[in-house]
Amino acid sequence: MTQDLSGKAAVVTGASRGIGRAIALGLAARGASVAVNYLKNDKLAAEVVAAIEADGGTAVALQADLSRPAEVTGLFSRAEQALGPLDIVFANAADAVIKPLVECTEEDFDRVFAANVKSVFFTLQEAARRVRDGGRIVATSTGGTRMFFTETSLYLGSKGAVEQFVRVLSRELGPRNVTVNAISPGFTDTDLLPERDREVAAGMSPFGRVGRPQDVADVAVFLAGDEARWITGQNIAAGGGVF
Repeated sequence: MTQDLSGKAAVVTGASRGIGRAIALGLAARGASVAVNYLKNDKLAAEVVAAIEADGGTAVALQADLSRPAEVTGLFSRAEQALGPLDIVFANAADAVIKPLVECTEEDFDRVFAANVKSVFFTLQEAARRVRDGGRIVATSTGGTRMFFTETSLYLGSKGAVEQFVRVLSRELGPRNVTVNAISPGFTDTDLLPERDREVAAGMSPFGRVGRPQDVADVAVFLAGDEARWITGQNIAAGGGVF
C-alpha cells in the first residue's frame, strides 16, 4: 500500500538534516508540499528543498528559532502563506548534552529544555490551532526513555515531557479526528549519536547495525497518512529491536 499525500501541506521542524530531512523527503515523495524548517544551516535546508523540487515536488525553507514562541507562530503563518492550510506537522527539532547529571550546568539545562521541551510544546500548540480536521501531528521522542543510560539525564528528561504532551493532546484533538503520536527512534546514524557508542549500538539490534534516517522516516511518514487514522496517543517504536 503506497500512501498518497497529494494535496496535503506539511511542516517539518529540524528538517535540514538527519531524521527530519528524511521525513521531509518522504512526505514530498508521496505528494505532500513541505515547509522545511531549520535553525541555522540555510545551505542544508536549501539542499533539501532542491532535492524535493528536482523530483517534481513543492517545498520551501523557513528559518525559525522554535524556542521563541513568536517565531513558532511566524513559522506557521509563513508556511500557510506558502503552501496553504496545513494538514501535517512533525515536531522533530532537538538538541542534546551528554554528560553526567552532576556535571550538568544551568546553561546545559536551559539549552536542552529550550530545544526539546519549550520549542516542542509551542510547536504542538500552534499545530493544534492550525491543522485542518483530520490532520496529523507527530513528535519525535527517543527509545532511550525506555532504557537505562548514563550521561543522558537532560536529553531523556526532555523527551519524557514530549511523550506526555502527545498523550494529552491526542485526547484534546480527538473530536476533530486529528491524530497525535510520538515516534521513538533507536540508535540512528545522525549527529546526535556519539561515535563512541556506534559499535555497541549496532550490536544491540538483531539486525547488527544502527538505524538509518530513512528507517525511521518511513514509519513516521506512515503516521501522516490515512492508513494511520486509527492510531493516536501512541509512542511508536522505530528502533530496530533494541528496546
